Amino acid sequence: IAAPMLFMSTLLQESPSRSQFLQRDSVSLSCEEDGWTVWRKNSSGQRSSCGDGWGKPADSSCRISYMVTKDSGVYWCESREGAAGSSINITVADTVVLQSPVLPVMEGQDVTLGCRTSAPSTLSAEFFKDGVSMGTESTGHMILRHVSRSAEGLYRCSFRGVGESPPSWISVSGLTVSPSRSQFLKRESVSLSCEEDGWTVWRKNSSGQRSSCGDGWGKPAGSSCNITGIYPRGSGVYWCESREGAAGSSINITVAGKLVLQSPVLPVMEGQDVTLGCRTSAPSTLSAEFFKDGVFIGTESTGHMTLRHVSRSAEGLYRCSFRGVGESPPSWISVSGEELNSASCFILIVFRHLVVFCPYFISTLLMVSIYRGRAKDSVPVSLATTSEAQASQRLDEDYDDVMAAVSTEHHF
Repeated sequence: IAAPMLFMSTLLQESPSRSQFLQRDSVSLSCEEDGWTVWRKNSSGQRSSCGDGWGKPADSSCRISYMVTKDSGVYWCESREGAAGSSINITVADTVVLQSPVLPVMEGQDVTLGCRTSAPSTLSAEFFKDGVSMGTESTGHMILRHVSRSAEGLYRCSFRGVGESPPSWISVSGLTVSPSRSQFLKRESVSLSCEEDGWTVWRKNSSGQRSSCGDGWGKPAGSSCNITGIYPRGSGVYWCESREGAAGSSINITVAGKLVLQSPVLPVMEGQDVTLGCRTSAPSTLSAEFFKDGVFIGTESTGHMTLRHVSRSAEGLYRCSFRGVGESPPSWISVSGEELNSASCFILIVFRHLVVFCPYFISTLLMVSIYRGRAKDSVPVSLATTSEAQASQRLDEDYDDVMAAVSTEHHF
């Protein structure tokens, strides 16, 4: 089996992207710059370079053919002059590890988590985020669909009876558009930013030309790109890309001459309110009309329409218009399922336990109450017999008195 390869430079990348390994796994780490060396600080705090008691150096690479738990630690690339690149954390475990991305993932991407064990097991793997169970998968893999910032957290997995993995932090990054919308009027300014250092903004325009910020458009500034006057030819797909060619999720930007629809550029969560706005470069006092999938949904004199507590059915192609001015290009609005946070999951778990516990508790109270009621109403047999005899005697005496009175009255 080929050893996984990690690439390290000022921007750290790993392939396959994981930070946890089982004992006896092999791994190869590489610095992309010639003359740089792989260094580490292990779990004991010892700082050393590849070949100094661990690993086998080869140019700017380092191969560890048999990993053990003491190989856990922080790894980075360092130049002869002492300049250091970004670092990654590697953890080596005995029985169970979580396979998860070691680098930040981009918003909108799917993330696959895997649970591996060195012990033979046919059990399902259980996955956790921030200490709360997310579910069980018989395949040992769980896919997080279209991740957003709320997916950031500390993940781990376990096999019942085998053990659990060490925790791993998953970061979510993305392309930020400011102002946050997908349609712009001609000559407006827009700023696009990649949240990870060393990444560059790229685009594929309406003519199909692929280029990076600064190559005939935009002004690069670190991992950002500023466009001071955008034109219709700037319409296209924009994304972030690393020096190694890794690309994040993309955003569609449309530039129009007279009329645009202001709508969310990223998927919105179920239950949120969404505000649509209709803007025009031409002065207008007319009401704005809004459409979804070609069907008229209402007129607003303010130029804004709010969709309350959206559900999946709100997904669709929206546009707006001002009568006599024109209509906007269409924009797709996506709605994602709402993720439970830790507090919500805790409340749900408590509620579930209460639902299970309450019937037993209530039935026990009812049984005790009925038993006590019966005990209070019951009388010992001897006392009951005596009472019955006394009552019978009183009835006999009363009967004799009545009969005597009747007889006396009759003789009268």
